[in-house]
Amino acid sequence: MALISLRVPDEVAAQFSVLAATQGGKSALLRRLIADALAAPAPRILALPVGRPEKVTVRFRESEMRQLAEISHQRGMTRTGWIVALVRSRLGSPAQHSPEEHDALRAIVRELNRIGANINQIVRAANTSVLQGRAVEPDLSAIQEAKLVIETELSRLRNALRSNADYWDGRR
Repeated sequence: MALISLRVPDEVAAQFSVLAATQGGKSALLRRLIADALAAPAPRILALPVGRPEKVTVRFRESEMRQLAEISHQRGMTRTGWIVALVRSRLGSPAQHSPEEHDALRAIVRELNRIGANINQIVRAANTSVLQGRAVEPDLSAIQEAKLVIETELSRLRNALRSNADYWDGRR
């Protein structure tokens, strides 16, 4: 018989142990969960594309071509790129982003990385001060400012991701 092992946070392990005690023990519960997962119907479509790309020809009327050109231009994409992104979004592929969305997401990530670097510097300075026996007095205004920037960037990130999902799911 094969052995499957994994690491989980201590609190998850403790919660699982409590649940498993009512289900015949950890091994019994894990065996049942695995059996249930294997008995579940297989996903209809692979979420990630596999294999080499193949060409598909689709015909549209002139008015539809104009609409495609307009809508793809609004997203900053080519007609073909937009059609491929639309089909992939319906097949369950990862989110499809326009160039504008890519730029916005990169800017958010850069800002959050800067904040992370600043926090690391603050922690390093505080640890050094404590090791040298000096009192550490936090600059509450700087902390509030950093908190506001983080909240703003996270809000921008949530909005960008929600907007993208709404677009490709046809809600926008």
